[in-house]
Amino acid sequence: MRELEYPFDSDYILKNSKKIRRRLLEERETGVSAVTWTEKKIAVLGGSTTHDIIRILELFLLNQGIKPEFYESEYGQYFQDAMFGQEALAAFAPDLIFIHTCSRNVTAYPKAGDSREAVEALLEEQYRHFEVMWEKLAGDYHCPVIQNNFEYPFYRLLGNQDASDMHGRIRFLTRLNERFYRYAEEHDSFYINDMNYMASAYGLDRWADPFYWHMYKYCMCMQAIPAFAFNLGNIIKALFGKNKKALALDLDNTLWGGVVGDDGPENLEIGQETSLGQVYAEFQEYLKAQKEIGVLLNVNSKNEEENALAGLRHPEGILKPEDFISIKANWEPKSRNLAETAEQLNLLPDSFVFVDDNPAEREIVSAQFPAAAVPEMGKPEEYIRVLDHSGFFEVTRLSEDDRKRNEMYKENLMREKQQASFADYGEYLASLRMKGTVRAFEPMYMARIAQLTNKSNQFNLTTKRYTQSEIEQAADSEDYITLYGKLEDKFGDNGVVSVVIGRIEGDRLHIELWIMSCRVLKRDMEYAMMDCLAEECRKRGIRTVTGYYYPTAKNRMVKDFYALQGFVKAEEDEKGNTVWEYRLPADYKKKNRYIEVNAEG
Repeated sequence: MRELEYPFDSDYILKNSKKIRRRLLEERETGVSAVTWTEKKIAVLGGSTTHDIIRILELFLLNQGIKPEFYESEYGQYFQDAMFGQEALAAFAPDLIFIHTCSRNVTAYPKAGDSREAVEALLEEQYRHFEVMWEKLAGDYHCPVIQNNFEYPFYRLLGNQDASDMHGRIRFLTRLNERFYRYAEEHDSFYINDMNYMASAYGLDRWADPFYWHMYKYCMCMQAIPAFAFNLGNIIKALFGKNKKALALDLDNTLWGGVVGDDGPENLEIGQETSLGQVYAEFQEYLKAQKEIGVLLNVNSKNEEENALAGLRHPEGILKPEDFISIKANWEPKSRNLAETAEQLNLLPDSFVFVDDNPAEREIVSAQFPAAAVPEMGKPEEYIRVLDHSGFFEVTRLSEDDRKRNEMYKENLMREKQQASFADYGEYLASLRMKGTVRAFEPMYMARIAQLTNKSNQFNLTTKRYTQSEIEQAADSEDYITLYGKLEDKFGDNGVVSVVIGRIEGDRLHIELWIMSCRVLKRDMEYAMMDCLAEECRKRGIRTVTGYYYPTAKNRMVKDFYALQGFVKAEEDEKGNTVWEYRLPADYKKKNRYIEVNAEG
């Protein structure tokens, strides 16, 4: 919904929240963009008034396809609910907990005459108040926890020295925040909502208007709530697999100033010679940094290809042709180019952010692909802010696979080119010299496994999502079989590409999750996983495997997956949900023919 996309009108959202909510539910449940909701239970434990935050947060989550149910603590009862066995919270069984505290919830600050030892003791006391709460929540609920950091106070008792003197509140909160960050680094299911940045970006004097605290016990002004809720919503949607994956970028007047076909590459505005050239260079630097965290860069431009490449080879340009996975520079409709790029990368069009300075092109792509992100791009000076504040690629954990993702997709294109040179597909697979590793979940891959469960949409048979805590619990339980699969070949290492989680019930295994990265489709990896699953079932005395397929708009490609594996359909309801059974034969014959698998622990 356009009203909920950055930059948005906060006053409009606050005044029309009920109408917006009603439209979101109607459009997404009955309209052309109808979706299967991702339903999540979110507990909000507040140190200040949280009702309006929840009201607006719900809108942003609904807009991402997440249908939340909320538990809200009583005012100021965040610590009591977390620590003292609140029955209602336990019965709620949250999928995620958000702790909404602010600098007004810090109970004591250093006094001017305090010794260094006293200040250190006070810092430890304030930090421990939160740490024991986080540990209790982790032990009781095994779900992600999001914690605000502390915004700065709206006054500085010591003036500029407040930031450096050990008695200053700004110095004290900075050090307390640093302790929070260290905890986040060391705990995989704990995340910081950067309220300190939000308050700074919004404007601290307006954000911390004392009227709203003393009148309503809001820790921010009412007008800042939509910006805060949007930022928090970005973390939540990333945790539940709603991030975008790729950029489709226009060239002329988007990556550089001017039209390369008309002006010539030598006359483009890019680089340090002009102020506008510096703006475009900085934007390219920003995009290059996006690539380094795993965002896939692609070109979608109306241009002659040779002109586009000449522009990308400009000596002052930061981005070069080799930085892109796909370069579509032609005179075809950009909507068609986007669809072809998506197919080429085995992604859905709604995984893309389309960036173009031309409002007409944006309108066409938005109409063709309503679920793709098409941000409003204003002046070039605003490009970075619009993309960055939109949170399309919100990072919760940065894995090695993220950093290598562009190279992995390039290697995939090399595989496709090689495939075209073979008449026989089996010979092509053999030529890849593939080696696979299939093993029970291991600690070093837990973050990647959790990430994959939340990113895989097309090859996801049950659409179930797992947090890292849930992944670790399944791995530690004797009631589950867990397998991850890695695949490499002569072109490179694809990393962890497949995950299976099965729950044991007597001599039967119920497959709760089977996913695979689409970049390794049709390479026998699904058969390699099945072979190893069958062997693990044999060791555990399991005779029957039950699989489930729940159809969505995105996973139709695996509708017949179990049939291809030799399962027999046992049930089907009016919605197309199916149940499949496979009775393990004593003489099970391996299905994988082309991957050399190492399954030893």
